[in-house]
Amino acid sequence: MSRTAPKTYITSGHSACPGCCDAFAAKFTLMGAGPDSIVVNPTGCLEVTSTPFPLSSWQVPWIHSLFENGAAVASGIEAGLKALGKKKDTKIIVIAGDGATMDIGFGAISGAFERGHDFTYVCMDNEAYMNTGVQRSSGTPYDASTTTTPPGKFSFGNPRPKKNMPAIMAAHGSPYVATTSIGFPRDMIRKVKKATEVMGPTYIHAHAPCTTGWGFDTSKTLEIAKLAVETCLWPMYEMENGEITQVRKIKNPRPVEEYLRVQKRFKHLFTMVGGEDEIKKIQAMADWNIKHFGLQ
Repeated sequence: MSRTAPKTYITSGHSACPGCCDAFAAKFTLMGAGPDSIVVNPTGCLEVTSTPFPLSSWQVPWIHSLFENGAAVASGIEAGLKALGKKKDTKIIVIAGDGATMDIGFGAISGAFERGHDFTYVCMDNEAYMNTGVQRSSGTPYDASTTTTPPGKFSFGNPRPKKNMPAIMAAHGSPYVATTSIGFPRDMIRKVKKATEVMGPTYIHAHAPCTTGWGFDTSKTLEIAKLAVETCLWPMYEMENGEITQVRKIKNPRPVEEYLRVQKRFKHLFTMVGGEDEIKKIQAMADWNIKHFGLQ
């Protein structure tokens, strides 16, 4: 018997870049959540490309929030549906980038999770502010070049590691937190489905390579996403009530150099004096992930 693929609930015809990570992320999110969903979408590439007035690619109810208040809007929708007696089966989902999630909207997210609102938050982490010119965010990885952290005489790029947003959300008491990647559609679809079926505020952090901001060929989006996982720079796991319950094992981790070399944002590590030592530091981060999360 053939297996029928779930509907996507977001149509083609949007103006996203070829190979756009946000389009993949939105598609997989709604494949997991299903048609009885309401999407809150803060400012960003996904909002701009999918809803040019008077058109929309969304096949479910969709609302644009400000950069900073997606979680607050989701909280209000949940409270309104409860007041109307219509919340039972409807899934409320925030789909937002790393800037709206980890930086500008962090306060609203913290408040909503602390209050225990019943919705799912999906962060599409493309590791910079792509919609406004590839500026650094707290999701930008160590040594990556952005327009606000350019490499040069005194710098190898971004000097700080990524903010550990999943751990922060678990610390808020979220009953379900998971990391995933658009390079593994079935994993993302399954985790979104599970998150939307858990009562309370749940969080999905999805790695989402950006062809424009990272500097790779548009046909390589999913390949780059898989490389991040295979080099152990992006561990995929689930947390339930603060405990790690499942981890995707990597039998033979690939060296981080394979991942870094195919992206323009890390090109300087292979041309600058001292770059080899920086690559070793990044490899050490991957090795730490292997040990900490038990990836082997």
